[in-house]
Amino acid sequence: MSMFGDGLDKAVQKAFTRPIPKSAGAQMRYLVKQLKGTKAVAQMLRISQRTVERYVKDQIKKPRRDLAARMETEVKKRWQPHIRDKAKKTAATTGGIVIDTRARLGYTAPIGTTDQDRIRHLTVALPPQYAARLFDAHEQGAADQQLQQIAAEALKEVYFQDGGRRAGSLEEVRFTDVQHIDFDL
Repeated sequence: MSMFGDGLDKAVQKAFTRPIPKSAGAQMRYLVKQLKGTKAVAQMLRISQRTVERYVKDQIKKPRRDLAARMETEVKKRWQPHIRDKAKKTAATTGGIVIDTRARLGYTAPIGTTDQDRIRHLTVALPPQYAARLFDAHEQGAADQQLQQIAAEALKEVYFQDGGRRAGSLEEVRFTDVQHIDFDL
């Protein structure tokens, strides 16, 4: 997956009120319940239907490392959908989202200004409209590049232009070489 998409998913997962099931059997039973059958789970996880049934009955307790990671990822995607939706709605309407990044940031500006790209570590609270745009684009299946562009627009307005109080002639912000990105609601 993408760095930005994973960051948005992790931010939403921080809102969970209960931890996800820990054991392989509990995770498999949850997936079977959500997908309404062992066949669908087997196809999704790329294992046999009989293997899924063994996990459900706790006949197998320790999955391979790659299977355990796929199971955990799929459970997290489906865990507490109402809490997830509520957290996204709150961020998109009133709360906004905090972005913490270490990346190369530069901008396009009029001649005579210093527009040199440089590595910056920023922690910036973004307004709700940018949180809404990020979550909407992520749900639509936007590529990492599109999410990065939305974040760059948000940083342009909030960090570089300070809501219109400075750098009014700033045209574009370049947001490249992302070393670290983290979101928080």
